[in-house]
Amino acid sequence: MIKVRKSLLFAAIPAALLGGFAFSDPGERYFEIAKNLEIFGTLFREVNNFYVDEVNPNHVMKVGIDAMLKSLDPYTDYIPEDEIEDYRTMTTGQYGGIGAVVGSRMGKTYVIMPHDNSPAVRAGLKVGDEITKIDDIDLKNKTYLDVNKLLRGQAGTPVKLTIKRYGQDKSIEVPLTRENIKIDNVPYHGMVTNDIGYIHLEDFTSGAVREVKNALIELKGKGAKKIVLDLRDNPGGLLSEAVNISNLFVSKDVEIVSTKGKVTDWNKVYTALNPPVDTDIPVAVLTSSRSASAAEIVSGVIQDYDRGVLIGQRTYGKGLVQVTRPLSYNSQLKVTTAKYYIPSGRCIQAIDYSHRNEDGSVGKIPDSLRVAFKTKSGRVVYDGGGISPDVEVEKSLIPQILFSLDNKNLLFDYANKYTNEHASIKSPKEFKLTDAEYQEFVKWLGSKDYDYTTQVERSVEDLIAYAKKEKYYEDIQEQIKALKNKMYHNKESDLQKFKTEVKEALEEEIVARYYFEKGMVEASFDNDKELKAAVEVLNDPARYSKLLNKK
Repeated sequence: MIKVRKSLLFAAIPAALLGGFAFSDPGERYFEIAKNLEIFGTLFREVNNFYVDEVNPNHVMKVGIDAMLKSLDPYTDYIPEDEIEDYRTMTTGQYGGIGAVVGSRMGKTYVIMPHDNSPAVRAGLKVGDEITKIDDIDLKNKTYLDVNKLLRGQAGTPVKLTIKRYGQDKSIEVPLTRENIKIDNVPYHGMVTNDIGYIHLEDFTSGAVREVKNALIELKGKGAKKIVLDLRDNPGGLLSEAVNISNLFVSKDVEIVSTKGKVTDWNKVYTALNPPVDTDIPVAVLTSSRSASAAEIVSGVIQDYDRGVLIGQRTYGKGLVQVTRPLSYNSQLKVTTAKYYIPSGRCIQAIDYSHRNEDGSVGKIPDSLRVAFKTKSGRVVYDGGGISPDVEVEKSLIPQILFSLDNKNLLFDYANKYTNEHASIKSPKEFKLTDAEYQEFVKWLGSKDYDYTTQVERSVEDLIAYAKKEKYYEDIQEQIKALKNKMYHNKESDLQKFKTEVKEALEEEIVARYYFEKGMVEASFDNDKELKAAVEVLNDPARYSKLLNKK
């Protein structure tokens, strides 16, 4: 239950409103704040007294606070007392539980991925197990948050799961004891060739630098002469971890990042405080459009010091820093306080939330307004709009049939079926479905209900709508019919046309049942365009040096 009283609300509102007025006279600013607080208090009192139904003050206040903060940016957020533990998990990567990712599919709760060396693994839970009860509480109609709260608890406390496993008629009761779980920032590291090491950095929670450092040292010990650091889809996290991870690859005392905001006393320059692990080993950093925040700091440092080559897609463009401030009743405010600037002097923030359109929407900074900066070796780079890679690799489009198969749980279900019929499979790097096995999957799909609309079909329907609106349809309807016959999808033919994509996704889903997350990563190597591009660049010293403008 959210515990919000008038005093809490009135204490919280000024902090958020301070950024909403542009008055030169401080007295005028505080008059406007006091006036609006009085209006808000009067409004709430009138609603509470006269609204036709009973008003829940906690809910109404939470909605009001959320709407107010949302008008600033997506990252400034109110964290009520009952959500503090989830927030701590996000920043520390630690929680009390069974050590398994669970998720809802088609209204049912499934084990999606057990963590290595967790109570879930030791108890024999498998990917694909359906959880029907937790401590005899039926999970029917329970949300993901409901299930999460039931699974988590103090380390050392017992919890009992009732599960259904594919191919077994009877439910299974699984007793477990909760433990302190630490989610790995580096779920996988290994050798992709005889001399190229690979580190998959998924988050920047507490301890990330230790995991990356240990992985880097271990890979060098195994013969790695070059490193691929995978930051794709990494949403970021703790600024301190980004600074220290950057420090692994650059010299001590160099500037990593600086922050500048309204409160000048909080402005800070972060430098590399520790001796590096290796300032010479060639590095390729993989980025995507969902690499953000701390991941962009590391990417930017590597690029600005010409320390390695960035490969993939332009990053997200989140150059804002948040801190948490304590509020009453054990709640907190996560508030944007500054922008960060990487060594070349650029800020990579893509959206200017201080300038909104009349409808309240915001747009990305256009490329024409991006300002040029230079890296250490003189390469031209730009601010705003994220960090552009040195080698761009177009992201593969996922066909609509694959979206549909995933949304309908059909890949997931067939992987359960396959696992039930095969006690073991080859290693993740070696496992491939034969053509005959793929055709068995296609045959199995014949009785399943799934459909989809392709982008081409949506475009044709838009064309028809515009043609009718502008009275051209009667003249071109025969051509439209012919176009529809040629371009509208057929599920059977699409399963062959997109066989490679569907087969790869199914193989990864199957591998997860036997080798968990590490196996899924290894299984993806053969189909990974960005990783292949990184290996090519690292294996071509002349091209690597040219990209970095090194003589």
